[in-house]
Amino acid sequence: MLVRFGVLILWLIHFLPFRLIVAIGNGLGALLYLLAAERRRIGDINLALCFPNMNECERKKLLRAHFAMFARGLIERSILWWASAERIQRLIRVEGLEHFEAIKGQPAILLTPHFVGMDAGGQWVAQHADTVCMYANQKNVYLTELLLKKRARFRTQLLYSRQQGLRPIIKGMRVGMPFIYPPDQDQGVKDGAFIPFFGVPAATMTSVSRIAQMTGAKVVPSITRVLPGCEGYVLTFYPAWENYPSGDEVLDARRMNEFIEQRILEMPDQYFWLHKRFKTRPEGEAKFY
Repeated sequence: MLVRFGVLILWLIHFLPFRLIVAIGNGLGALLYLLAAERRRIGDINLALCFPNMNECERKKLLRAHFAMFARGLIERSILWWASAERIQRLIRVEGLEHFEAIKGQPAILLTPHFVGMDAGGQWVAQHADTVCMYANQKNVYLTELLLKKRARFRTQLLYSRQQGLRPIIKGMRVGMPFIYPPDQDQGVKDGAFIPFFGVPAATMTSVSRIAQMTGAKVVPSITRVLPGCEGYVLTFYPAWENYPSGDEVLDARRMNEFIEQRILEMPDQYFWLHKRFKTRPEGEAKFY
């Protein structure tokens, strides 16, 4: 019941002017920073690991800014889920469009790391291409069904759970549907390896290069940045990676992590720091959380 009430509030919010929605997101972020003690602790640990030269005061300031961005991402989903395609388009400026156009009709991976604006970029892509992507089931069945419905608002979007494996993903890619893939969270090392992330060994999936090898797909990074104030978003498509895959999955995963690190340094408040990125540790190493 509480989840459904929250969704009702979110639906009502989408009728508001964007400047008010931004203000609500910023206010919610300040509140969550105070109330979400466990997530605040996780974020502080992540920042301390990734930025060891940052003092405690600087970390707190960055973490407060991240909570505001994180909450904006939640609240602004009201627009992505219920507003018209035209309203969404007005909020998003696109850079590097030629890199997106170049992969249409052929196997491609849109590498989409976990920045807070990723859903806005995903909705822009969904309005311009049929895609295939993977999702994680939520604990609440109603919320899972809602997320799937809203992600598939435009065109043809094929969504498969992680439990369904890669076979349907690859099938979709082979008919020219880009695979929207965010492979930068800790999923263990069963299908990956420990790769440095800001100098800290992190369980990193090596599946990007394997999928690219199997399908001949181009890998085009896709990063969405939340702009200050009420300016909306900028979605940037980067050039397809050359000499990728290299034949060395570990080397390819290191390249991916280094790329993500560079983007984080450009907007450190917008990466998803509240996830236990370093939960899986090498054998014998103490846990961080």
